[in-house]
Amino acid sequence: MSSFTAVIALIVMGLVVLVLIRGLYNMMKGRDANTSNKLMQLRVMLQAIAVILIMLTLWITGGGRPG
Repeated sequence: MSSFTAVIALIVMGLVVLVLIRGLYNMMKGRDANTSNKLMQLRVMLQAIAVILIMLTLWITGGGRPG
């Protein structure tokens, strides 16, 4: 289970990076501000999910504490 949550957390972190790059590209090109806002909201949501998954993985594995 811990490897599953770790892999999912890595995938979500990758999605955070992709959304961040997309948002920066949108901002640099001066495109629709509403789209930039939606991308920022999506990024924050994905970051929250990533943090929850990381904390869940640490909780399941004992956070590296000896056993």
